[in-house]
Amino acid sequence: MTRRIVIAVMALITALLAILAVPLGLLTTAQERRAFTDETTATATALANIAEERLDDHVVSPALDRSVRALARQGDRVAAYDAAGDKVAGTATAPLASGPKPGPPSTAVHSSTASGRLIVWVPIVPDSGSGAIGTVVLSRPAGSLDHRVAVLWALIGVVSAAGLLAAAAIAAGLARWASRPLTSLAGAARRLGDGALGTRASVGSGPPEIRALSADFNAMAVRLQSLVQGQQSMMAEVSHQVRTPLAALRLRLDLLGEDADEATAAELAGAQQEIARLSRLVNGLLAMARAENVTAAPVRVAVGDVLRDRVAAWQPAADERGVGLTAPRTEPVVALAGEGHLEQILDNLLANALDALGEGRTIRVGAVAADGTARVTVADDGQGMSTDLQRAAFRRFASGRAGGTGLGLAIVDRLATASGGSAALSDTPGGGLTVTIELPLETSRRVSRRPAALSPDKSPRS
Repeated sequence: MTRRIVIAVMALITALLAILAVPLGLLTTAQERRAFTDETTATATALANIAEERLDDHVVSPALDRSVRALARQGDRVAAYDAAGDKVAGTATAPLASGPKPGPPSTAVHSSTASGRLIVWVPIVPDSGSGAIGTVVLSRPAGSLDHRVAVLWALIGVVSAAGLLAAAAIAAGLARWASRPLTSLAGAARRLGDGALGTRASVGSGPPEIRALSADFNAMAVRLQSLVQGQQSMMAEVSHQVRTPLAALRLRLDLLGEDADEATAAELAGAQQEIARLSRLVNGLLAMARAENVTAAPVRVAVGDVLRDRVAAWQPAADERGVGLTAPRTEPVVALAGEGHLEQILDNLLANALDALGEGRTIRVGAVAADGTARVTVADDGQGMSTDLQRAAFRRFASGRAGGTGLGLAIVDRLATASGGSAALSDTPGGGLTVTIELPLETSRRVSRRPAALSPDKSPRS
């Protein structure tokens, strides 16, 4: 922003200088040339008046020779000619390179420039005004004029450059004054989005509009912090108020089942199954609420290490069900994700897959770096999902399995999105379902491992 403002101001000032300084320079240069010509013409006219005494009155006066010598000392070339074109007086060097005779006398004064010199023709007119009786030709070097013109343009250039530098300095200062609060506000918004709910923007600097925007941002941040903290408090309260009665109810049903007859025990077992399903639903809803309200800052995660760690944790459950679970070693991939998010995603995906697969099936977990993202895949060779179920799988309570809560994949999607990534479903080549998680890629080699923050949701496949 600062650079664009400075460039715009500089372009405007340059245009103004071009419109004002160039015509001013041209006008002043023309005035200097006119003044130089007028001065030279006046000198030649004065010399013509002196020469008139010699040509008209035939008075031999030393004034003409003195004037010629004075002009020669300052570099002028001069000659006085009679009506026949014969030289009456003048410097040793003729003022005209083409020859000493200028032609018939004329009553007009005219001038020209040749070889860096100004040449002026002035007629010698007698007091009677009967006509020109001779001509004075004065040739004066234009070096002094050229020097004054060069100084003039140099001065205009220096003033213009100083003006541009001053404009650039002022524009840069104004741009920084306006952009620094915006940069600070953008940083505060980024930190707030990363989970630092206590972030506030500075409102003490910048234009009034930006200060007002910062104040509105702070009001929004306060409201957002209040809402998130209220949600977190509600989740803690729900966890205590719902889980505890469910545990007590399950214990009472267990006690009743010990002394009940066979028919009553079967009914109590069914009630226990419904309570277990209700517990899974409550756990899933709490996990979903945490995933939707999570604002954790992203951390650097070694994806391969996390994959092998979670596969090792789920290996006993897979062996118990006769399901093959593998995670081939791949190239190191470092991603950015919320603290514990990748662990929770894998736990939910593996739990769903194990619940959906029968004995003899396999689950393959892998990770690659592709297109600037860390791509994690969990692929199985089970029955898979229909296209309609795949489109609805990430919605809440969308379950294609009896008894499922329909929250597992919804939680996965929310966690991936909260980490700046995405989740997608596709068919496994040869049959089955593949879940692909894409997370922002971190190219640095230093890895920071963080433990999982939430327990996995072991609901059946959504």
